[in-house]
Amino acid sequence: MIIEARQDVARQVNSVLVLLYWRVGKRIRQDILKEKRAEYGEEIVPTLSTQLTEEFGSSFSTRNLWHMIRFAEVFPDEKIVNALSTQLGWTHFRQIIAFDDPLKRDFYAEMCRIERWSVRTLLGKILEQELCLLYNLQHMM
Repeated sequence: MIIEARQDVARQVNSVLVLLYWRVGKRIRQDILKEKRAEYGEEIVPTLSTQLTEEFGSSFSTRNLWHMIRFAEVFPDEKIVNALSTQLGWTHFRQIIAFDDPLKRDFYAEMCRIERWSVRTLLGKILEQELCLLYNLQHMM
């Protein structure tokens, strides 16, 4: 009972953090960067990070802000993020948003959701897939 309650609280906190990071990324992307990643972003994001880090802590590092911006860019629908955030953590999303291919992003997000993959499992599956592709490419040549 106690362990289940702790796990439930952790899931709820994680879900709220994922949504917060998505909303921060969306806000920066829309209101500050105006949907662009120009040189302006290279100047303003570190400045914004400094301000946010001073007030709210290291979760708002420059690198993490860029992850939040990318998150909002590749997952533009808040309803989808809201649904996924109940089962995927921020670390899952950080791995998934690295893919440029939307099919890969959707595939890995869905597999994490359905199969309840941990981040370690996700990373292992990504590595396994990449190694298979590399192996197949080498044998085609």
